[in-house]
Amino acid sequence: QVQLVESGGGLVQVGGSLRLSCAASGRTFSRDVMGWFRQAPGKEREFVAAITWTNGNTEYADSVTGRFTIARDAAKNTVYLQMNSLKPEDTAVYYCAVAPNSGSRSWYYLRKVEAYIYWGQGTQVTVSS
Repeated sequence: QVQLVESGGGLVQVGGSLRLSCAASGRTFSRDVMGWFRQAPGKEREFVAAITWTNGNTEYADSVTGRFTIARDAAKNTVYLQMNSLKPEDTAVYYCAVAPNSGSRSWYYLRKVEAYIYWGQGTQVTVSS
């Protein structure tokens, strides 16, 4: 079965950085898209970034473009989210997710929660001002 285990969350001050990791197992991810989403209290889960496993193409939400970077390490089956210049509005639970066999789907589709079948348990990121 597919398992996604996030780590790296924590408390950081405004302007600081964190790197989230998502260790993936249980299937061959070569045709998949890996995504990061976040959910703040009282808000809907929202797209943050995604990467195609096979060629490393990336997509970002406007709110994080230029500050966050998504990357994957195929040898370790791990996806990372490097978060720089953090703001209080980045405070949320961050989730790693897999959209199976979706490497050829549009980014319009892959920004949607419903495109992703497998989800991790989430890791809390809190940015204090």
